[in-house]
Amino acid sequence: MNKTYMANAQTVERKWFVVDATDLVLGRLSTEVATLLKGKHKPTYTPHVDCGDYVIIVNADKVALTGNKLDDKLYYRHSGYPGGLKSRTAKRMLELQPQKVLEKSIRGMLPKNRLGEDMYRKLYVYAGSEHPHQAQKPEVYTLRG
Repeated sequence: MNKTYMANAQTVERKWFVVDATDLVLGRLSTEVATLLKGKHKPTYTPHVDCGDYVIIVNADKVALTGNKLDDKLYYRHSGYPGGLKSRTAKRMLELQPQKVLEKSIRGMLPKNRLGEDMYRKLYVYAGSEHPHQAQKPEVYTLRG
C-alpha cells in the first residue's frame, strides 16, 4: 500500500521567480502570483504547509486595469477615528503607491490565517524595473494564457 506524500517545512524546496507586470491585467496577474505563493503549481502541494515559492514583481507601475476601473475602483483605509474613512481611486494609487495596488490584490487571494501571512512575506513588489534580489538568481516567469 502506497502512502500519501505529505510535505513539511524541512522538505519544501523553494525557487525564486521574477515577473514583469508591464501591460498585464491586474486580476489575472494576481491569481497566477497567488498560486505561486501558495505552491499549488507543484505536485508536492500540501494544504497545511507553506510550499510556495518566492515571487518578485517588477514594473508594478505599468500594470493594466480593464474597463473604467482606473476611475471607478476605490481603495479604502481607515484612521481608526470616527469619520476617518479615506478613499483613493486606482489611478491615484498607481501614481502614488503602485506596489500597494498589486500587494492588496494578491493578499486578498491568500488564506486569512498564519499560513497566509507566511505566504505573503515571500512576495516582493517593486514599482521600477530594478530589484535587489540578484543574489537569489530568480528565474523569469511568464504567465500562462
